[in-house]
Order: sequence, then C-alpha cells, then structure tokens
Amino acid sequence: MPTSAPDPGRPGVSEAAAGVPMAAGTGTTVDRVAGLIRAEILSGVLAPDTPLREEAAAEQFGVSRHTVRAAFQRLVAERLAVAEAYRGVRVASFDRAHVIALQQLRAALEVEAVRIAGERHGEAWPDEVLAPARATLDALDRLAHGDGDGNPDDAGEGVDWLEVERLHAEFHHAIVAASASPRIIEAHAALGSELLLFLLHVRPHYTLDTLIEEHRALLDELPTRGGDAVREHLEHSTKLLIGA
Repeated sequence: MPTSAPDPGRPGVSEAAAGVPMAAGTGTTVDRVAGLIRAEILSGVLAPDTPLREEAAAEQFGVSRHTVRAAFQRLVAERLAVAEAYRGVRVASFDRAHVIALQQLRAALEVEAVRIAGERHGEAWPDEVLAPARATLDALDRLAHGDGDGNPDDAGEGVDWLEVERLHAEFHHAIVAASASPRIIEAHAALGSELLLFLLHVRPHYTLDTLIEEHRALLDELPTRGGDAVREHLEHSTKLLIGA
C-alpha cells in the first residue's frame, strides 16, 4: 500500500469516480476506504499482485484495522483482490485464466440477452431500447473530444479513465438490459468491478476514439447480427489480452 493518501485531484483516482461518498454521513467508513482502494486498483496505481497491508492502510486512511479488514473483504468479494492463507491480501492479477473465465461468463450472459431481445424486437429494435447504450457512447464522445484527444498516452492528463471504465461497463449493462430478463440483468450486474478491471487491462490496446468506434459498430450490428456480433466483439478483446 502507498503510505500517502490518494490525491483526489489526480485524474482517475477521485472519490466521486470511485463511488465514494462525498459528504459526511452519506456512507460508512468501510465504504470510503473500500472506494479509495478500489480507485487505486482500477486506475492502475496499485499494480496486480501488490500486497494490501492492514497496518499500512489503517495508518494511511486514519481508521482501525477492523475497518480496513472489512474493506479488504469487500474488494475480495468484488474479485479486485485475492485473500490467501499465510500470504494475506493482494491485488488480483488479470492473468490468462482470469480473462478467459470472465469473457466466457460475459458471453453466456450478453449473447443470450441479445438473443432474447432479438426475439422480442426482430431486426428493428425500438429507439428507446437502444437509447441507453447510445447515451453512454455519447458520454464517451464528450470525454474524448471535450476533455482529451483519445490518446492513451494522455491518460492521467486529459482522459478520466475511471469514468471511461464506468461508461464502458454501463454500455454493456445497457445491452443486457435490452433483454428485459431480470435474472440475466442481475447476474451481469454482479460482474460489477470485474468489468471495470477488464478495461484497465485492455486500455493499452485502444485509443479512446477506437474504443468508441468499435462499440458504435457493435451497437449498429445488434439488431441484424445479434449474438454473433457480441461474440465476435468479446473474442476480439480476449485475443488482445491473452495475445492469441
């Protein structure tokens, strides 16, 4: 753990982006500590396999070790950290097995969701069904062309990559929501932080503009190509990460 508190002004590590309460009394201390550590993991400040030390974190955040332990447990439940006997807690590594397992689960949920949506809407999905996903892409456009030039080398200077990660996950949640299948939507939402972590690792392979372009193409193809478009999209990103 770093020994100094995270800088809220540093792009990608803000409390707001991490989902951390901004006002006193709006959340628990565990929420706050988990949110700050989550932000450091998702922004890349804490690298994979970095040990998370209770004593150091308690001093850094000015809280008890019991609070830190509860925050660590939350991050383990989100699969952002791993707890091992005799080794303690460390930041999760996004290795080949992790990538493949996550992408297989995403495919099972997202492909089936799109199939169900296709049965309901045919090849002409109503605008209101596609609107939430379009809105996330529009928000990404504003980030790319209003606050940065989309160059990944500028991450941390012009592009708020935590917000990009959040919007990317929101796009895929919107696709799944088109199915109107409560159990599939619930299962996909449970991926939560893992989807955010996924984009952190795929980020070096994309500029923000190419990320937007690829997702616009996917959205355009959904009504006609359905699950095939989703499967190809996920296979492409999987290959980028495992070097296949």
